[in-house]
Amino acid sequence: MVEPFATLRQRAGSSLRAAIRLARGAGFVLLTALILLASTPQSAAAGGLDGALTRLQDDSFPETSKAIEEIAASGLPEAATILDAMGARRLFYSPSAKAVFYRDANGKTFVASTATVAENPPGDLADVRINNRLRGQIEAALANLTVVSPDPNKRYDAAQAALRSRDVSKLAGIETALASETNPRVKLAFAQARAAIQLADPAASEADQLAAVALLKTRGDQEAVQALRSLPPEARPSVKAAAATAAAAVESVLGLWNIAQTLWYGLSLSSVLLLAAIGLAITFGVMGVINMAHGEMVMIGAYTTFMVQEVLRANAPGLMDYSLVAAIPLAFLVAGATGVVIERTVIQHLYGRPQETLLATWGISLILQQAVRTIFGPSNREVSAPSFLTGSFKIGELAITYNRLWIIVFSMLIFAGLLVALRYTSFGLKIRAVTQNRRMARSMGIATDRVDALTFGLGSGIAGLAGVALSQIDNVSPNLGQSYIVDSFLVVVFGGVGNLWGTLIGALSIGMANKILEPFAGAVLGKIILIVLVILFIQKRPRGLFALKGRAVES
Repeated sequence: MVEPFATLRQRAGSSLRAAIRLARGAGFVLLTALILLASTPQSAAAGGLDGALTRLQDDSFPETSKAIEEIAASGLPEAATILDAMGARRLFYSPSAKAVFYRDANGKTFVASTATVAENPPGDLADVRINNRLRGQIEAALANLTVVSPDPNKRYDAAQAALRSRDVSKLAGIETALASETNPRVKLAFAQARAAIQLADPAASEADQLAAVALLKTRGDQEAVQALRSLPPEARPSVKAAAATAAAAVESVLGLWNIAQTLWYGLSLSSVLLLAAIGLAITFGVMGVINMAHGEMVMIGAYTTFMVQEVLRANAPGLMDYSLVAAIPLAFLVAGATGVVIERTVIQHLYGRPQETLLATWGISLILQQAVRTIFGPSNREVSAPSFLTGSFKIGELAITYNRLWIIVFSMLIFAGLLVALRYTSFGLKIRAVTQNRRMARSMGIATDRVDALTFGLGSGIAGLAGVALSQIDNVSPNLGQSYIVDSFLVVVFGGVGNLWGTLIGALSIGMANKILEPFAGAVLGKIILIVLVILFIQKRPRGLFALKGRAVES
C-alpha cells in the first residue's frame, strides 16, 4: 500500500534533521580532536619539563639523569638554555620556593619553568650538582637539540660534533636532520657526519660505506683523515683499502697546506721582527749605539696599550673596540719620549765608547724591567683584542687569524711611512746626512746632537708601536722585550746596519728560517742553528746583505 505523500515528507524531514544533528556532532568531535592534537605536544612537553625540574630538586644523580632525558625530550626552546646552564654550573634549586632557577652569562637570574627574570630570587639557592657522567649526558643532549636548532650555525656545529664523535646512536637523528635541511653548507656538513658514522657502523652496507669514503675524501681535512683511519677491525677489506687510499691522498694535500701554514707563521713572525728591529736599525745606523734597552721600549708600548684599555674599561667600556686606535699614538709618544730622555741623560756622554754604551743600556733595561714590576707586578697582564680582530678565516686548509693579518699590514704601513719620512722630509734628509758622514753634516750646520736625540726617540717610538702589535699575540709582562731583542739584532746585522730594505729582507729571512727550523730541530736548537748560520754569514759579509755607503761608513 502506498503511503500518503504527507507521511513520506514527514519521514524525510525527520531523517534530514537527524543527519544534520549527526553531522554537527561529528564536526564538533573532529574540531575537538584537532584542538587536542594541536595542544597535546606542547602541553605534554611543558608537563615533561615541569616534571624534570621537580626531579632536579631531589639533589640525586639518578634523578638528575632522568631529568636531563626529560628536558631534552621536551623539545622546548628553553631546554637547551637549561641544559647549558646545568653544564656551566649556573643552574640552582630553591628548597623554600620549590623551584629551579638559572643565571645567564651576565649574572641575571631566571625562573627555569617560565624563562622569566626573577626580580627577587630566593636566598637559599643551591647548585644542581653534576658529575662527569652527567656532564657527558648533558653534552650529548645539547648535541641532539642543536641538530634541530633554528640557528644554522648551531646546526653546523652539531654536525661537526657528530662527525668527530662518530657515534652510531646519532645516525637516526642525523638522517632526520639531513632530510629536512635546506641550508647547503649545513646540509653538506650533515652528509659528511653521516658518512663518518656509516664508516664506524658495521651494519652499514658496503655501497654506503664506499660512498662515505668518497665523500670524506672530498672534505679533505684532518677530521676526514681521522674518520678514514679509524675504521673498526671488522670493516670490509674493500672499504679498508678504499679508506686507506683516500686517507693517503688527503694527507698528501694536507702536507702542502702545512707548508703554506708554516710559511704564513714565518711571515707573521717576520712582521713582528720587522717592527721590533726597524727602530734598532735606525739608531744603530745613525749613532752606532748598541741599545740593549731596545726591548724595554717594546715593553713600554705594550704596557701603554694595557693602560689605555684599563682607562677605557673603567670610564668608557663602549669604546673598547677603539682602544688600539688610541694606543698607537700614545705608545709611540711614551716610548719615544723615554728614548729621548735616555739619550740625553746617558748615551750622549758615551759616544765613541761602544763597550760602555752596551753596559749602560743593559743596566737601563734592568732598571726599566724592575720599575714595571714594581708598578704593575710581575704577573702577565691581559690586553683584550678588539672584536674586529678576533676570529679567523680559512683559505683551503690555511687558517689565517685576523690579529696576525693586522700585524702584517700594520708593519708594512710603518715601514712604508718610515721610508717616505726618511726620503721626503727635512728630518729624514738630516738623518741620512748624519748616517753617511757625521763630520760633514756638522760642518754644513746640521745640529747632529739634536738629530741623534730625535733619531733615538724615533727608533724607540717605533719599538713602542711594536709593543702595541705584540700585545695582541703575546703576554704583556716585564720580560716581553727580552724575547725579541736577540732576533732584532740578528735582523739588523744580517740585513745591513742602518739599511731599511736590508732590515726588511733580514726580518723575512730570520722569521721564515725560525719557523722552518722549529718542526725539525725544536725552538731552542733551531735558534742556536740560526745564530751559528748568521755568524758564519757575517764572516763572509761583515756589513750584512746591504751595506750602507758613504765616506764615514767606509772609513
